[in-house]
Amino acid sequence: MEQMAVVSSISLIAIMIAIGAILSRWTPLTGDTQRMFISLIFNVAMPCIILSSIFHVEMDDRLFKNMMVVFALSVIINVVGIFLGWFGSSFFIEDRLRRAEIGIVAGLGNTAFIGIPLCAVLLGPEGALYAAIFDAGVDFTIWTVAVMLLQRGKQSGIGTLKAMINLPIIAIVVGLLLSYFQLRPPVLFIDLFDRLAALAAPLAMFYIGFLIMNLKVTNFEKVKKTLWLPLTIKLIILPLIVALMLGFTAMDGTMSQTIIIQAMMPTLTLTSVLFAKYSADAESGALMTAISILLGLVTIPVMIFVVGWV
Repeated sequence: MEQMAVVSSISLIAIMIAIGAILSRWTPLTGDTQRMFISLIFNVAMPCIILSSIFHVEMDDRLFKNMMVVFALSVIINVVGIFLGWFGSSFFIEDRLRRAEIGIVAGLGNTAFIGIPLCAVLLGPEGALYAAIFDAGVDFTIWTVAVMLLQRGKQSGIGTLKAMINLPIIAIVVGLLLSYFQLRPPVLFIDLFDRLAALAAPLAMFYIGFLIMNLKVTNFEKVKKTLWLPLTIKLIILPLIVALMLGFTAMDGTMSQTIIIQAMMPTLTLTSVLFAKYSADAESGALMTAISILLGLVTIPVMIFVVGWV
């Protein structure tokens, strides 16, 4: 992977975030605006980028095996990140819910909003497909480990199981089944998936720009003393651990690069929504997410250079 391609992609992401921030001056991020962005991204753009990736790669036993490995590694990496954040914060934070928040910020990355589009640009359809499978592992971790920590031992119930069933997950299952049985939709639909997939990156970055501009600077006081821990783990320590771990394997190049890129992603964009749902500190979650994304624009290309892909 060429370093200039990485820098170019990150620069485009930064520009699109800036455009979203500028647009927010005329269109504030209200509840309706936020729901519209999330609906378009998760219910239209993300499923289409997944389906587009599936129908542009040659599906075989090797690819299916690789996808199962990526899913398993995704869950392991996410849980390791959460544990590092939870364990590290236990030395200076007594509140278990606050430790859970820091663990989630440290472990769960922005693998959908930023990771899938970035892998699609840098690694092509196969990289985008692996990135989507990695994101499915993140979703699984969110609605199992993360929810369990936030609910502090309460039963999650049927609602948690239903939340795991969403359109991106359905797109992965349906697309893989069609591909496995060598069934392809008409060219018209493949072209439609390709065009709608192109909306994923701009819409996601515009939303992040809106989110950043909607934050209150005064909330920084709540997190400034603990902010360094989850962000250091998420943006530096966890990617290095993953890179070192994969360095001892003979894993396929595109597959390993996708996993490392996804491990580098800044904190999950929907952290604040997750925290709000389970009575945690939603405002602090949003602030840590925004700072993580801004820092990620610098750390992602630096970390790619560090792990030796140039």
